[in-house]
Amino acid sequence: MTTIVNTAQAEAWNGYEGGHWAANQDRYDAVNSGFNEPLLEAAAIGAGDRVLDIGCGNGQLTRLAARRGRHATGVDLSAPMLERARATAAEEGVANVTFEQADAQVHPFPEGAFDVAVSRFGVMFFADPVAAFANVARALRPGGRVAFLSLRHIRDSDLGTVFAAVGGQRRSGPAPGPGDTGPESLADPAHVRRLLTGAGLTDVTSTPVDAAQVWGRDAEDAAAFVGAWGPVRFALDQMGPALASRAREALTTALRSFEQDGAVRLRGAAWLITATRP
Repeated sequence: MTTIVNTAQAEAWNGYEGGHWAANQDRYDAVNSGFNEPLLEAAAIGAGDRVLDIGCGNGQLTRLAARRGRHATGVDLSAPMLERARATAAEEGVANVTFEQADAQVHPFPEGAFDVAVSRFGVMFFADPVAAFANVARALRPGGRVAFLSLRHIRDSDLGTVFAAVGGQRRSGPAPGPGDTGPESLADPAHVRRLLTGAGLTDVTSTPVDAAQVWGRDAEDAAAFVGAWGPVRFALDQMGPALASRAREALTTALRSFEQDGAVRLRGAAWLITATRP
């Protein structure tokens, strides 16, 4: 692995957080896969395109991109998730894919080596976003394009409604790293435009996208899963046993109103961000 500057996120994704995502690959894909098609359509991957997937995690998006293009490379900080990504690619017979453990902010990508860069919620945690996006832009050929998903404000999603009902744990992802970045760090389109144009990208657009997210079979199952999710688990651990128990009960109650068709379905809210390397 090359130099790591985003040390706080590297620690999280090589610790409990990354282990939980790797062990629950199918569940996290059920949460996020509704956003795949809008992202891939915006990326417009052609048969000859070389694709870079930033923060690829367990690699579902990377494999889908590889099936549309010539080759896809997924990069992530998390060793446990990359191990899962490689194993799943082998199981599915996706041969035109490569996974690398790297910090996208500083990794020495070959200049102009990719036609398209994509990311499904992997770009919100950079220690220095302008430097990171500039490094990704350098990896694209002139005219290369990006298509990223970032979270909108949690209040715009059903998860925000659930957390508001619980009271306390309101964050929608891992704790912010250095520079006060976090899961909602790219929730303001004007801020996104400033960052990406500062990194040398042009034609920046941010389009709101909603998608159904499946969190569990029923309220009890979903509450157990959400309660074990890194940021929520951390918040519960800070409460003490009695308060945490009440919070878990409130979480189950809040999720019950989202039970439908044999699953707990929440509406997720994202920005679909596109841009071009001039």
